[in-house]
Amino acid sequence: QVQLVESGGGLVQAGDSLRLSCAASGLTFSNYAMGWFRQAPGKEREFVAALSWSGENTHYADSVKGRFTISRDNSKNTVYLQMNSLKPEDAAVYYCAAEISGIATTATFYDYWGQGTQVTVSS
Repeated sequence: QVQLVESGGGLVQAGDSLRLSCAASGLTFSNYAMGWFRQAPGKEREFVAALSWSGENTHYADSVKGRFTISRDNSKNTVYLQMNSLKPEDAAVYYCAAEISGIATTATFYDYWGQGTQVTVSS
């Protein structure tokens, strides 16, 4: 049974940093591209960042480029999202997802999803 478990969310002030983690089990982690998405209340789920299975290729949403960094440790079956210079508009539930075919920015391409972790940013 595949499980993706996010952690690291919380309440921070604008300008602060957070690092989200997503621990995977039940799949050959190194075979999967990984992505982070987010969903704010009343809004659709949106792409944040994605990373190839090797970690060599990354892709970011324009809204987070230069502030967020996605990375992975295949020895720990874990993907990370380092979020710096957080803004109130970054507040959302953040989800990690796994995709066998490669980097994708569309949620429907992803095979497995975590339950999400809440990020709240106060101004």
